[in-house]
Formats: sequence, structure tokens, C-alpha cells
Amino acid sequence: MERAVILREIQADGYSGGRTVLRNYIRPKRALRMTAGRVTVRFETEPGVQLQSDWGTVRVEIGGEAREVKFCVNTLGYSRRFHFWCTNSEDAEHTYEGIQRSFEYFGGVTHEVLLDNQKAAVYCHRRGEAATFQVRFEDFAGHMGFKAKACQPYRARTKGKDERMVGYIKGNFFVRYQAFESFAHLNQQAEQWLSQEADQRQHGTVHEVVAVRFGREQPSLKALPGTRYDTAYRQARLVSWDGYIEVRGNRYSVPSQWVGQSMLVRIGLDERVRVFFAECCVAEHVLQERAQGWVTVAAHHAALWQQTRPVAPVVEQRPLAVYQEAVTAWS
Repeated sequence: MERAVILREIQADGYSGGRTVLRNYIRPKRALRMTAGRVTVRFETEPGVQLQSDWGTVRVEIGGEAREVKFCVNTLGYSRRFHFWCTNSEDAEHTYEGIQRSFEYFGGVTHEVLLDNQKAAVYCHRRGEAATFQVRFEDFAGHMGFKAKACQPYRARTKGKDERMVGYIKGNFFVRYQAFESFAHLNQQAEQWLSQEADQRQHGTVHEVVAVRFGREQPSLKALPGTRYDTAYRQARLVSWDGYIEVRGNRYSVPSQWVGQSMLVRIGLDERVRVFFAECCVAEHVLQERAQGWVTVAAHHAALWQQTRPVAPVVEQRPLAVYQEAVTAWS
């Protein structure tokens, strides 16, 4: 395919030779190009400077059922200490939560966070240009106190330390542990394994125990913010005429007095949908898949049903004497 493209381009410039000549010309240069493409200068960061963030996916047993598990891996550039958090989604909210939990595990924040170009954090990144980050990720970075950075497009190996940790977790933790009672149990096992094994390993590149090296890095970390960042999904939604609000392909009831109003919807990590007007929570539901059907609280729509209930016609009540007079008149 590559030779065919080159052949068309040079033929347009006047080349009259055949494919064989072109093939013999390209073959030795391809080997040189592939070798040169692998040449990489190793970049070592100073203590407390950088955290590298990435995602991995595995399939394990959760609660007796085979499930696809997403795990957010965050690695300190200097000490190579890492933390990972497992969940069922790698959307924006879970990305922010995964990074926040890692900083809490390390007891501090790095000066910058290096990410791949996932849409959860990066709005746009063209080769040779600075990345534009999602507004909410910039808000998250400002709250935590780090500077956001993104790998150059098509050069994910810029954060190779973290990508190697994805493979290390798959080849070690998820080989030893393959069945869990719940996501909470899985994350509990993960942190136990991290402290007992991963932190105690002799790192092959720096030739030092990770926990010992982290001891020198920890004083360089910035302090955690005084409050946690609210990583819940948030978006404005309009309550429809029939008293429902649409969230992720499903519909949830809202008290009828809010019909036509714009509401704030929040989905927390506890998988609950909460609907707010200003600071007041007016409805709360358990998040459900679309296939499970609409979610309704009967009390939300009681007033609507009262308005649509047919009214019985009023029957005029007449004294019995009226009918007796009518019978006498006809007699």
C-alpha cells in the first residue's frame, strides 16, 4: 500500500520506471527508518514533578459474573511508585476520581499530570500544537493544584513508565487474583497488593526499592487540597411535560410541579441519580440500564393523575312531587 501511494506521487512528477526499481530503492531505507523510529531518549523527572496517568482493561469475575473491568493507573515519574483503581467505566468522572484517589494514596500532589489524549480530559490536540483541555478537567486540575499536560499525538510512549505499569498489573495482580466479591473487594485487594508487593519491588531501571525511592520523593509533593473534588457527573436537563427527565438513555420521574423546569442532574460513584433545583434535591433514583425501563416513583405524578381523572357529570336532583304532578297531568 505504501509503495503504491509513492508510485502514484512520483509518476505524477514524471517518473516512468516500474514497481521493481521502486521496491529495490525503498527496501534498505525502510529498515533504517524503522530502527530510527525506535530510538528514544529516556527522560527522568525530578522528585514530585510528574504523575503519568493511563487506563487498562481486563475481564475478571465480579460477584460470580464475568465482567469487564477498567482500571486507572497513575505512576510517579521519579520513584515509579504507582496506584490503580478499578471501576466499570473510564469516562471523565471516573478519570478524575482515579487520579484523585491516587494522590490521596501518595499523600500529596505532583506539579504536573501527563495524560494520553483521551476525550475525558483533552478537548483538542493537533500535532505540533499545545493541547486544549476540557473545561471541567481544567477545573479539576486547578482544585488539585497540578498543571495538565498531554502526550504529543501518536507518541503515547512519552508516558512509557505508566504504560509499562498497565502491563505489570495485568501480568501480576490479575494473574494471581481473578475473582472478587464486588468492586469494593477488588480495590481493597489491589491496595493490599500494592503496599505488600508492588511498593517493595526492586525497580529494574533505577535499581532501587520503590518504597525507599518514594521516601525521598514524598517531601517534594504538594499538599492535598482541604476538600475533595466533586467528581460526580453533572449536567442540566429539562423536565418533560409528562414529568420525566432523560439521563443516559433512560427516563426518571420528577415531581410534577417541576414540569418544564431546567434541573441539575448528578450521578455519583454510588450509582444514584439525584435531581436538583438550585441546592435542593427534588428526586433520587438508582441508576438503571435503558433495557430495565423507565424509573417511576408514583407519588411524583399523583397530581398529574388527579388532573387527568374524568369528572362525573352532575345530575340534577328533583323532588318526587314533580314526577307525581307530571303523571297526573297525563292521566
